[in-house]
Amino acid sequence: MSLWQRLQQDELRGVHYAVNIFVATTVLWMVVKVYGDANPIWAISSMVATSDPQLRQSLATFKGRLINTLVGSAIGLVFIVFGHTEWQLPTALALSVLVSSYVVRVPTMWRQAPITAAIVVAGSMQHHDTLGALERGAVRVGEVLFGCVVGIVCAWVLSRLWPLREAPKG
Repeated sequence: MSLWQRLQQDELRGVHYAVNIFVATTVLWMVVKVYGDANPIWAISSMVATSDPQLRQSLATFKGRLINTLVGSAIGLVFIVFGHTEWQLPTALALSVLVSSYVVRVPTMWRQAPITAAIVVAGSMQHHDTLGALERGAVRVGEVLFGCVVGIVCAWVLSRLWPLREAPKG
């Protein structure tokens, strides 16, 4: 099968996804880097994880990522306030896995809870005061959530401008 036939067969899904990633990355770069004066890598990585050529899949990923990001954030922030030991990071990650797995039980993006807890807690280890650590953790979480929102908005807009059929199973 030629490259052209393959592109036609899958309705240019890869091109669709690349356009979505390009637009969303550009938006995040301009907003976070230029207006927020921050490194946009956390927002961009969240957008990529949330994006999908199929809007339905993007929405499921967005929901799971949002919920598990909030779980990881809450646990990370609690550990910033109450723990400053070498066991803080592994304990926060383990607890976020348990809460995500057994309490929240949103299987899509369940790994996001410990990832977010790690981002929040590890970021706090660079600060010597709790308030600065909390502020840095909250900013990082905001960047992650903003990236998720931009990812889902771009996926929705592109699905309206360039609709795709449901992906074939298998």
